[in-house]
Amino acid sequence: MSPEIIEVKSGLDYIKSQVKHLPKKPGVYRMFDSDGQALYVGKAKWLSSRVTSYTHPNRLTNRLLRMVAETRHLEITVTHSEVEALLLEANLIKKLKPRYNILLKDDKSFAYIMVTEDHEFPQLTKHRGIQRKAASYYGPFASARSVNKTLTSLSRAFLLRNCSDSFFTSRTRPCLQYQIKRCTAPCVDKVTKTEYGKQVIAAKQFLSGYSGKVQHDYATQMQNASDALKFETAAIWRNRIKALTAIQANQDINLKSLKEADIIAASISGGICCVQVFFVRNASNYGNTAFFPRTNASEEIKSVLTAFIGQFYSNKIPASLILVSELPNEVELLESALSKQSESKIEISKPERGDRRKIMTMAVKNAEEAIARKLADTASQRILLDELTDILKLDKPPRRIEIYDNSHFQGVFPVGAMVVATPDGFVKSSYRKFNMRNEGKYPVQDGDDFAMMRQMIFRRFDRALKIDPNRETANWPDLLLIDGGKGQINAVYEVLYELGIEDITAIGVSKGPDRNAGREQFHKRGEESFTLQPDSPAMHYLQRLRDEAHRFAIGSHRTQHAKAQFKNPLDNVPGIGSKRKKALLNHFGSARSITVAGIKDLKAVDGISANIAQQIYDWFHSQDKR
Repeated sequence: MSPEIIEVKSGLDYIKSQVKHLPKKPGVYRMFDSDGQALYVGKAKWLSSRVTSYTHPNRLTNRLLRMVAETRHLEITVTHSEVEALLLEANLIKKLKPRYNILLKDDKSFAYIMVTEDHEFPQLTKHRGIQRKAASYYGPFASARSVNKTLTSLSRAFLLRNCSDSFFTSRTRPCLQYQIKRCTAPCVDKVTKTEYGKQVIAAKQFLSGYSGKVQHDYATQMQNASDALKFETAAIWRNRIKALTAIQANQDINLKSLKEADIIAASISGGICCVQVFFVRNASNYGNTAFFPRTNASEEIKSVLTAFIGQFYSNKIPASLILVSELPNEVELLESALSKQSESKIEISKPERGDRRKIMTMAVKNAEEAIARKLADTASQRILLDELTDILKLDKPPRRIEIYDNSHFQGVFPVGAMVVATPDGFVKSSYRKFNMRNEGKYPVQDGDDFAMMRQMIFRRFDRALKIDPNRETANWPDLLLIDGGKGQINAVYEVLYELGIEDITAIGVSKGPDRNAGREQFHKRGEESFTLQPDSPAMHYLQRLRDEAHRFAIGSHRTQHAKAQFKNPLDNVPGIGSKRKKALLNHFGSARSITVAGIKDLKAVDGISANIAQQIYDWFHSQDKR
């Protein structure tokens, strides 16, 4: 008997031994291998019947036979209904990422436009994540670019504030948004609460799909101002109408017959699966995005859509209508599960004719074109990695490359950055930034580049060894690309050897003469530095990797710097709330003046008692707060 047959028999014997103990109830089952790694998560109307189906090898596909062969442990969770089982299955798949399930790898959150409702002057802003705050939400938008563009036009049209509540409270004069006519400055009483409320109502009406009414009202206001010979006022209303028109002009789909829908189209080709999702809200296209679920070439589109819809909506609210290119398996069960989760009726439908069919055809075409681009990128990437393997004398093409860079300004706000690249491109979910510490194993002082590199590498791999000491996951790199020369490379190897890691290659990349791009020098330990031809594809690839790390490091550094720059020194003073902060700023004019004020001056401010004045003075003048 061959080893493969013995292994399948072992898995079958284990599953058969468990079947007799399984209840005839709905629930979720989970299969694990000998190392405790999740193999598969499934739901069942009757657990005993569903798991028993795996004990008949002649009815299983090759993929399921491999799964059965590896199975050494089974866990179940009984639920009240099959609907609950479906919801639990989707959550467990996302959490455990089983090897034999169809996986939605890029499960990002989408941006919404939010109008707050817990402030007398509501804020208009972008929101991601859980919708907990008392507010009205409009979306989702498929990309940050589309929501930012829409927000800019909304600010011009409705002049609502976009600042935070703390910023709003501390203002003593209008900010730049007022000067460029994107806000009416309610923070300093340039507009009444009643007038601002009208702006909010108009914005909500427009975002809720009543754009015609809002534009008609604006046109009336413009005509009235013009008739009264108030041409400057008329020009203001004209500009606001233009802003509304700009928002609507950005929509690719504008069908009155389709007010709200999520359009989901899938295609499989060349071993790659793509699912395109379009968001239609208020008869306007809020953008689309592509997903590439992990699956195999033999999978049917119906099965892909079943798994995708379950996982995609596990943390999102679906539209009342979901249009699909193929009806998924168990469509009624999916509708029931989504309806229960969203507490409203959800319909899943495949359009067969008319405008909806045209939209679906366009969505499928988008999925097919995305696969074509992905296949072309994958082929090019494979060629590049093969060339890189030869140039760097690696044993095999790298499956995971980690690129490291750091950024600071004269030693201030030092930040390290790690980006990750695979044959499929950059993996942004694996990016990591390191806020440098002046403590621990490798403390950083005065922006020491070598110390920053040591600390960054130590924190990355010391943590990796604690999480995965046997290095069994795919989160270990084959190649490190370091922005720097021989000094940085030596610092990297010093840390790696200390941690007992001796099989990872590190390559340094530094600017060549005159710091010209295209003349970079590459450094490998124990070898002479070398360069590549400026037009070499490998050179361009390495530059792209280095530039992405540099972009991420600079962005992280600027974020830190911006936070510190706009931080109010009063925010950390105990006992100073928004009212006292505003009174202090109104009295002294700036936070800087407060930090150097004497106790007598502080006591002169309304609401500041002698004890509070002493507390503020001590906070800014004690040695440990300087």
